[in-house]
Amino acid sequence: MKFRPCIDLRRGKVVQIIGGTLKDSDNKLPVTNFETEKSASQYAAMYKKDDLYGGHIISLGPGNTQAALAALNAYPEGLQIGGGITPANAQTYLNAGASHVIVTSYVFSDGKIDLKKLDTLVHSVGKENLVLDLSCRQKNGKFRIVTDRWQKFTDVEVNQETIIQLASYCDQFLVHGVDVEGMMQGIEIELVELLGRHSPIPVTYAGGVNNFSDLERVKTLGQNRVDLTIGSALDIFGGKICYRDVVNWHRKNN
Repeated sequence: MKFRPCIDLRRGKVVQIIGGTLKDSDNKLPVTNFETEKSASQYAAMYKKDDLYGGHIISLGPGNTQAALAALNAYPEGLQIGGGITPANAQTYLNAGASHVIVTSYVFSDGKIDLKKLDTLVHSVGKENLVLDLSCRQKNGKFRIVTDRWQKFTDVEVNQETIIQLASYCDQFLVHGVDVEGMMQGIEIELVELLGRHSPIPVTYAGGVNNFSDLERVKTLGQNRVDLTIGSALDIFGGKICYRDVVNWHRKNN
């Protein structure tokens, strides 16, 4: 199991928000846990120095292109990028140094998987450069993939069948437990266990981490097959978990 770092961007600034509060309308501002003047490229350079490969940059709305490209330039082939990715712009980010592009909303239409769009995307960027974001929320006791800033439920359940089907189109999965994302109130235990049981490709879980011990907890629940992102809970984002301790844990376990 690896620790995967993150850089979340809103209007060009590095932030940490409660994921489920991000709306399309600027009249409804998201609940922000953290914002800093430290640049995205500075965070990327730190992750590069600490040899933390495979983290992700997520663009939360417009105004982030310049900051995202600067971060990719600071850590070529070390970071993935997601947020508004389509075949039209994906190659720009790959050319700028992204190891992978991360996609959700583009491959869903009317709440279902659009296999034609997915095929187009794979043909455009290559399976080896694609991460599918299966971020999900619970509805009627099932984890269902959500799109459009995590506000719209799809009909697609995150289960063994879906995971196996989509794994044939991509190199990795990224899965935010949206109901707990940014809240630092505990991880989605059932979701981590499900990913550990069924994902045949590398998968990264994010959401709800509140203690250093959650590293070992995810390692156990995910059968050492689910990587972990920590956001708001890290001290580099205003939280209480020491980033340096997490880096040392990662080195010891890898």
